[in-house]
Amino acid sequence: MTTRLVIANWKMNGDLALIDATVEAYPQVSKVDVILVPPSLYVAALLAAANDRFQVGLQDIGRHDGGAHTGELAASMAAELGVAAVIVGHSERRADNSEDDAIVAAKAQRVLEAGLMPVICVGESIEERQAGQAEARVRAQVQAQAENLRSRLPVAIAYEPIWAIGTGVSASVVDAVAMHRAIRSALEQIAPDHADEMRILYGGSVNAENAAELFAHVEIEGVLVGGASLDTDQFAAIIRAAGAAQG
Repeated sequence: MTTRLVIANWKMNGDLALIDATVEAYPQVSKVDVILVPPSLYVAALLAAANDRFQVGLQDIGRHDGGAHTGELAASMAAELGVAAVIVGHSERRADNSEDDAIVAAKAQRVLEAGLMPVICVGESIEERQAGQAEARVRAQVQAQAENLRSRLPVAIAYEPIWAIGTGVSASVVDAVAMHRAIRSALEQIAPDHADEMRILYGGSVNAENAAELFAHVEIEGVLVGGASLDTDQFAAIIRAAGAAQG
């Protein structure tokens, strides 16, 4: 069974006190990969506190690897610090910063070139789901990453139904599993030799109450946790649920 991956996306939240509280509440669970992704200002502090218990990621990266791009961060800089992964294409970045599939692909390429793992987010709007276009939309987003997916370097795909993010309403497990299978099918068409090496995560109001149910399905190989990752008890419970699913 693939080792489950739990990623905490703090978004534009958190402070030094949250780092201390998260480390204090961090559970001793084996056979689970955990990546904490704070605002970039807190990456160094979180790396110092990790003590090899978890890894640290970035919430976004620039399309360029240096130059006159004020406010941007380069993937090579993240690698030098010891960051393990970078989230690209999160729905909030796509919506708030007009990032299309081409921009997301360029960012993922930079992440791979730096030797880091891109966590590529895909997902549909409520309008697309209601129109019966959810699977087609997500498959198109995966296909747009084809060149990066063929690289044989570590890549994770995070399925986040946009209508479930931050709403407290998660997609049904049946819907989530069905979409994960569709994504796996797309990966097998794009990179048949190593599609099984790419983990597919679910992200959409994951919390301590639904984590065990999600992890009960082998198709859900990890979770991308938003608001619940700011609650140290909830996040610890999600990690424990992942560990229990590993057996």
